[in-house]
Amino acid sequence: MLEQVLIVCYLVVALLLIGFVLIQQGKGADMGASFGAGGSNTVFGSSGSGNFMTKITAVLATCFFVISLLLGTIAANKNEKVDEFDNLEVPIVVEATSSEIPTLGSELPAASDVPASDMQVPVVTEEENKEEDVPN
Repeated sequence: MLEQVLIVCYLVVALLLIGFVLIQQGKGADMGASFGAGGSNTVFGSSGSGNFMTKITAVLATCFFVISLLLGTIAANKNEKVDEFDNLEVPIVVEATSSEIPTLGSELPAASDVPASDMQVPVVTEEENKEEDVPN
């Protein structure tokens, strides 16, 4: 709930900040006002729009950054990682019966996944293997 409210505030502040930055006049616009052109267009008082607009822009920018930090903190804490060492419970051990455990001398089951092969595999003895490894 708080995250949704902050996102709506974030969007409103962002749009207001964009609007106030676009409304502001540059430093070169004051030169024309000093010679009498546009002297009657002082909406924000005789001091011009600089002070009022600058303060509002600074407040909006500060709100924008604060809301950004709050949303980042909420997002980082949302999916907390579980530390593997926090849960040191004894694992569950499933006991198998002796008939289920294959031994070294036992035969493989009849239905095997390995296909049968009629091909003969040559057997290499240790003497033949040593003769091949010796360089000339």
